[in-house]
Amino acid sequence: MAEEAIKQAAAEQAAQTGPQSNPHRGGQGRGGRRDGGRPARARTDAPEEKQFDERVVHIDRVARVVKGGRRFRFRALVVVGDRKGKVGIGSAKGADVTAAVSKATEVAKKHFAPVVLYKGTIPHEVDAKVSGARILIMPAAPGTGLIAGGVVRTVLEVAGVSNALSKSLGSSNKTNIAYATVAALGLLEPSKNWVTTKLAANKKAPAKAASAVTSEKANEVKPATVKKASEVKAAPKAAPKAKKESK
Repeated sequence: MAEEAIKQAAAEQAAQTGPQSNPHRGGQGRGGRRDGGRPARARTDAPEEKQFDERVVHIDRVARVVKGGRRFRFRALVVVGDRKGKVGIGSAKGADVTAAVSKATEVAKKHFAPVVLYKGTIPHEVDAKVSGARILIMPAAPGTGLIAGGVVRTVLEVAGVSNALSKSLGSSNKTNIAYATVAALGLLEPSKNWVTTKLAANKKAPAKAASAVTSEKANEVKPATVKKASEVKAAPKAAPKAKKESK
């Protein structure tokens, strides 16, 4: 009897500790999961922030005439910048739109141009001409925004300009306008390099001081020379010889 009781207790314990087959929770059945049917944990990795702001300005389909027909490709114009005073433009062709955009982006990243910013706008007005496109960009007060259209607005936004006025005075070709805008931004000079009346006055002050010192030295030298000349003039002349009396 004791042996039977021991065997029965061991069987009950094995039944309690052994795996329980539940068709609703997976198990070894068809389509089951080994981890008991627990759902996979959602990934909490945050998406990486892009270092540069990439904008596709224009995509055009171009054709090349060959023997037997025409071959079509795509040309992309891309503007890349960091919104902190750095901007670049790239144009490239590809068999499809994706390839053209990726090539143009690489070209733009290789041709960054620095932009001088001053309180969210540009230091002074500037204009540039590339081919038939001519662009005029002027500074604006805070709160004005970007008064620009099309390609010029995109280039200024990517460069980090928040307030500016602009006007296109030439061709409407988007590629030429983009390159003209970057050329205009490259002509900006910081305020410390400006030639103003205050700077001119500061430069003239040392020159005036130097001229005053030289004039004082000249005044000190002149009296000595004049005194010597007066001494020479005041020297007594030799008495003339008396004439012999005629007999």
